[in-house]
Amino acid sequence: MKKVTFLSILLLPLMILAQNEIKKEYKTEAGKKLEVDLPIGGSIEVTGWDKELVSVRVDLQDGDERNYKIDMDERSWGIQVEIAYEGRGRHSHGGATLEIMVPKKYDVDLETTGGELMIRGVEGKFSGETMGGGIELFDLKGEADLTTMGGDIRIENSRLDGQVKTMGGEVSLLDVIGDLDASTMGGEVSYRNNKKRDSRENAKEVKISTMGGEIQVDDAPGGANVSTMGGEIHIRHARKYVKAKTMGGDIDIDEIDGGVKATTMGGDITVKMVGNPDEFDRDVVLSSMGGDVSLTLPAGLSMEFDIKLTITRKSKDEFKITSDFPIDIETSDEWDYSEGSARLYKYGTGKIKDGKNKIRIDTTNGDIIIKKGK
Repeated sequence: MKKVTFLSILLLPLMILAQNEIKKEYKTEAGKKLEVDLPIGGSIEVTGWDKELVSVRVDLQDGDERNYKIDMDERSWGIQVEIAYEGRGRHSHGGATLEIMVPKKYDVDLETTGGELMIRGVEGKFSGETMGGGIELFDLKGEADLTTMGGDIRIENSRLDGQVKTMGGEVSLLDVIGDLDASTMGGEVSYRNNKKRDSRENAKEVKISTMGGEIQVDDAPGGANVSTMGGEIHIRHARKYVKAKTMGGDIDIDEIDGGVKATTMGGDITVKMVGNPDEFDRDVVLSSMGGDVSLTLPAGLSMEFDIKLTITRKSKDEFKITSDFPIDIETSDEWDYSEGSARLYKYGTGKIKDGKNKIRIDTTNGDIIIKKGK
């Protein structure tokens, strides 16, 4: 009798483990849809495979299937999964983790109140929301409309149109082709080796806005319009135009084949203009409330300079304007108190050819350097 009791005790953890996991499979067809709703919260992982089957593996956090209301149904349009918690034990919000396999061509709609969403190797329409977790998308093709209320977004090696949003996290796009807009209310944004679906001539604008974090863009053939409330901005190459604004940080534009408007409340600005000087509007407006400004311009550009350097009395450095192009530099004769603190001004003016493109630079307590490119 004692042996039976002892054996039962040994098997008890295995019995609980068995209740913890549920596996089901459903026959389906490519082109249908998976719909998952987790009001209890939990992570959802979806992966494409070469089978006309949907395989669902559920890991219950509570450990007792009886505390859950689990609905997994076949519909005319595909497979529906909904898991709710009805237990009253100490795990009052018992969540779940789902691992799901679907045909490689399948629409996916995922909802969870808290957990990560991951989709890999699927072609279709992707929608959903998590109230608190990251979103990861790999090797996808199709349209996306996904949101996280508080987590990072990572997308790699995909062909996607649509939008992804996070209310508080970083956004990273690597090797993505398509018209995909990504935004964050507070975090860094990185676009690396991404391309719009259209040709370079018809490419759309890269538009990024974050409430606080760095912005990095590899290539913006249709122009770039980026802003951050606090962080550096780095654009490696852009065409047509760049509009960049930060409330505090440096702005670096390695190559712009077109015009620029860049503003920082405190940081350096470095811009290099390239390309045919007779193509596109090439007006330049660079403004810093405190930092150096360096601008490289094509030798054959038709332009007119309007430069202003403000120096405060508290500054101990002797800031200056230097230029490879012929410009006239004037310095105010005495300190100006009209804006409160004492200020001295240096102005630079000049015209090259017919002065078609306006070059306006304004900074405080920083050097202004204008270089002649090719």
